Amino acid sequence: MRKDHRPYYVKRYYVKFQKWYAQYFLAHQFEYFGKGVVFMKPWQVEVFGGPVYLGDYTTVIATPDRKVRFSVWPVWMGRGKIEIGSYSLICPGTRIMSATSVKMGESCMTAQNVSIADADWHGLYDRSMPVGSTKEVIIGNNVWIGDSAIVGKGVTIGDNAVIGAGSVVVKDIPANAIAAGNPATVIKYLDPDIPLKTRKDWLEHPAKLAADFEMIDRATMKGNSIAGWFRSMLFPRQGD
Repeated sequence: MRKDHRPYYVKRYYVKFQKWYAQYFLAHQFEYFGKGVVFMKPWQVEVFGGPVYLGDYTTVIATPDRKVRFSVWPVWMGRGKIEIGSYSLICPGTRIMSATSVKMGESCMTAQNVSIADADWHGLYDRSMPVGSTKEVIIGNNVWIGDSAIVGKGVTIGDNAVIGAGSVVVKDIPANAIAAGNPATVIKYLDPDIPLKTRKDWLEHPAKLAADFEMIDRATMKGNSIAGWFRSMLFPRQGD
């Protein structure tokens, strides 16, 4: 669909339902469930084990074909934790798996299908070993991890770094670096003379931002009707 044919009030109810679902079914699964968090299709988010910390004003987007998974294992040994900083963005298909510690700073972004793990999950010589070698992963503030990138155990990624799509990160990446490849290597650095704007800056005034989005929704959905919405789903036509 090119256009959202729903009446404005239907979308508002849908947004409220997603918020209710996240609070009722997901919030208790997190060690910390931040204020102002936003979930899109929260029923496609899976939490296994804990503790998992979800920072304030974080956005988590999931889809039926690309679930978001937070897994801490082995749960019975009291090991492992996942910490996601405030203002971060977790996109569909992201998987974060911990046996020791995965810590992500604030204003970070993971694109689709990103995988982050702090363990091998099997022994190199003893394949029956359920965890194998494990070492914490530390991701700084304002880090952007591109589509389908893989971040392995023991890696530290510095503040503001960008990891290119499809990269495999097995060694530390310094702050302000742009890295890509398999294995990922630094290809250049951000220009220090150009100011950075983070998601924290964008979400600094959440009430105003929500009001702006509401105004846009009202304008783009003006004139939509229930009949038109059902028609677009049952009898789609050119331009829908």
